[in-house]
Parts: sequence; C-alpha cells; structure tokens
Amino acid sequence: MRITSAVLSLVGVVAASEATTTSPNVPTGCKALQAPLGDSLFFANSTVYEYEAANFWSNTELMAPGCVFRPQSSAQLADGIVALANADAQFAVRGGGHMGIRGSNNINDGVLIVMSNLTTLDLSEDQSIVSIGPSHRWSDVYEYLQKFELTAAGGRLGPVGVPGLLLAGGINFYGNQVGFSCDTVVNYEVVLADGSIVEANKTSYPDLFWALKGGSSNFGTVTRFDLETIKSPKVWAGTHTVSAKYIDEFLAAAATYASDIYDPKTHIVPALVPGETTLASVILFYDSDTISYPDIFKPFTDIPAISSTLDFKTVAEFAAETGAMVVDGINDIFVAGTVKGTSYKELLSGISIINQTFFNELPKLYAQIPTANISTIQLDWQPIGANWIKASEAHGGNALGLDSSQVYLCYAEVVEWIGSVYDDIVASWIEETTYKINNATQEAGLYDTFNYMGDAAGFQSIFPGYGAENHQKLIDIAEKYDPRGVFQILMPGGFKV
Repeated sequence: MRITSAVLSLVGVVAASEATTTSPNVPTGCKALQAPLGDSLFFANSTVYEYEAANFWSNTELMAPGCVFRPQSSAQLADGIVALANADAQFAVRGGGHMGIRGSNNINDGVLIVMSNLTTLDLSEDQSIVSIGPSHRWSDVYEYLQKFELTAAGGRLGPVGVPGLLLAGGINFYGNQVGFSCDTVVNYEVVLADGSIVEANKTSYPDLFWALKGGSSNFGTVTRFDLETIKSPKVWAGTHTVSAKYIDEFLAAAATYASDIYDPKTHIVPALVPGETTLASVILFYDSDTISYPDIFKPFTDIPAISSTLDFKTVAEFAAETGAMVVDGINDIFVAGTVKGTSYKELLSGISIINQTFFNELPKLYAQIPTANISTIQLDWQPIGANWIKASEAHGGNALGLDSSQVYLCYAEVVEWIGSVYDDIVASWIEETTYKINNATQEAGLYDTFNYMGDAAGFQSIFPGYGAENHQKLIDIAEKYDPRGVFQILMPGGFKV
C-alpha cells in the first residue's frame, strides 16, 4: 500500500533534519541542498526516502541515491537545480518511474529528485486544455477527465507516468487522429539549468517547445504539461486473443491494417506471447460509443477468439484493463525497432522476419533461465502511417522526423523476469537477438533507424533515428538553453542528444 504524500511530508521533515546531523559522508549534492532546501530533503533513515527510493515500477530501476529531494513547487525545484549545478553534483529526476532502464531515472550516491508533490491536475474554463503535473500517471488523468466525459491522448497503460511518455513522443490510442501525445501539448512549464522558469509554446520559446516534443529531458525539467482534451463518453475497445494455429492469419491481419489505415478512429497493438502455447493477442480500439466491430478490424475479428474483452467502456476503464498487465517488482527490458514499407507485401515481410528471428532465438534464452523465472516474453508491433504523421504535422510537427509517405511498423521486444541473477543472461540474449533482427531487416531493405524512445533499451541510440537535421537542431537547442551541460553531464540518466 502506498503512503500518502501528506503523511510522508510530516514524517519526513523530522527524519530529514535528523539525517543532516547524523549521516556521515553526505554526498556533495545533498550537502548543497541542505541549507536552502532542507525541509524537502530526505536521507536514508527517513520514511520518505524509503518510500521514494522504492517507488519505481521495475526492480531494474532500484538504486541507492545519497538523498531524495522532493520539491514542493517549480520555484523550489529551480533553486535545487541551481544549487546542484553550482556544486557540480550529479542528480536524477523521476516522474512516474516507469522507464525500466537502470540509471534512467535513479542514481547511486547522488541526489534523486522526485516530482511527487507537483500534483497539478486542472481543466481550463472551457474544458479544452488539461494541465498536468509530472507526479501523475495516466490512470490519474483519465479518471479525472472521465467525470467530464473527456480524455487525453496519453499512455495506453494506466500505470505509465505522464512526463516520460510525453517527452518521448507518446504513442497513444488516438494517434491516427491527433498524432503523437506530444503533438497535443500546447504549453510546457520548464525549469531551465540556470534556474529560470519559462513557458514554452508556439509563441514563447518556440524552439524549446519543438525540442520537448520527443527530445526528452535534454533541455530542462518540465513541471507542468498543458495539453488538449478529447471528447470521449465511451469507446469500443478490448483485446482479441486467438490460438497459435492462427498466427499466420493474425500476422497477415496486422499487415493488412498497416498497409491501409483508412479509418482514423482506429488503433491496434498486435502481439505474440510465447509460453507453453504461443498466443496471438491484439488490442483493438475504436473511438466511438455507438459503433462496434468496424470493418477495418474484420481481418482480426473474423479469426475465432479464445478470449475477448471487446466492449464499450471509458478510456479510464480500458487503461485500467490494459494496466492490469503491468507487473510491479520484476526485472525487465524493452527493446525498440522499426521496419518501414509502402505495401502489404513489404509490411508482411517485415513482420515475418522480425517474428521468425525472435522466435528462432528463444530456445537459447529458455536454456539459461527456468521457465518459472520468466514472467513475460512478448513481441508486439505498432503501425504508424500517413494519418498519424499528417496529424502531427497539422499540430506543428515534432522532433521525431517521420515521413508521411512511409508506413512505419515499430516493434518492441519485451522480457520480464524474476531474479537479478539472470540480468546479464537476459541482457546478452536481447542484444544478440536485436542485432540479428536488425541485420535481417537491413538485408531485406526494410530496416529503419527510428527507435521509439518509450520502448527502447539503454544500449540503443535514439536521436540519430530522428534524422541528421533534427538531431543537430536538438543539439543546438540543448546548448542554447543549457550551455554548461547540466542536463547532459550532471544528470547522467536518460537518452542524451
């Protein structure tokens, strides 16, 4: 059970003051924050520290920070960033805590900045804009908005954090209508490296506004996201799962959809889940509270299901349903990749190559890890076509650099396991498997350099896949707003431009 922030604040202030006098070898960054910000600083003998240092989705993320800084406001965070920069001290920033890459949002010995008390969640007077603090996960947002029959283009799993998804670009249920989640952001409140707090939008700091749409944490720390709302009483959505004997038809259905996404109200996530018997399961989403089983989904829904949850439901309910697949306290790795094409034949070939290569390598993993210690293995695809990319462009574009003349099939390899003793085995296997997939798709002329940040592994590169021009533009903007390289050097976690 989670302890509330209010209780933690009362308990933690006392523990923090005790720690400042009793803790030997206080790290440099923690010392730098003690005098100006001691009431929001917590050490290892405090309840707040114990809670916040463990408040991550995956065991992969757990580390041992020297102290936890939990700012109460943007201004206090700004003071902390300046103090850390002046002390040349390392730090990490954690929002929702869902990026399962060791060191991406946590740190050993340095300062862990947590956004738990930046809890803004408000609607504009006309209900067209929702303002969200970086403490929230998408389940919080959906439940809040549902009271007004509204939603937002956010995470497809309720437990996913708001800031990580939005700063990575953001694949969402409404992509074919609005583009990436970041495309629906109209304003960011950002703390810069020099301690200034700015509002970045189309007219104020427009270059920073563009860079934050997929450029991650390289430019500052976002303390509020203002994004467009979407009218949504209910949607028709669920998972449609079929048996292994239909895998060929299932993969063909995925290629059929990807090659002609003629209905922008749709979204799909087809996946293969190996186990004692391999299952093929697709998330189907249709933005309507009256229409079920649209024709565009027939290649999937005509395959006999062994289970189905398709029904009318709110986005909040559906994100809770998909969020039930998220298992806390495991070890995990996600790896991203992309193939592209313009025809059914090319897209089916890309899907088949990825699938065959991945499954050919699985026996090597099973030979090294007991089945009981493997929580999840999954291979899934995300088609991104012309509707999606043109919707992004209509919102002003983003840093990701995708071309509307192509259909991109982004895919994710997922392994979740129990027991850190197997960490190196999984890491070695997944890198080797990814290398083989990339070689095979390159040989077929289908490989693309784009790796979606939200599904990427720590060993992968991100920004070169945005294209040379966009990558250089991101570098220039980072240097403009952070000439000392605070967010490049002192904050070592995350993908750097």
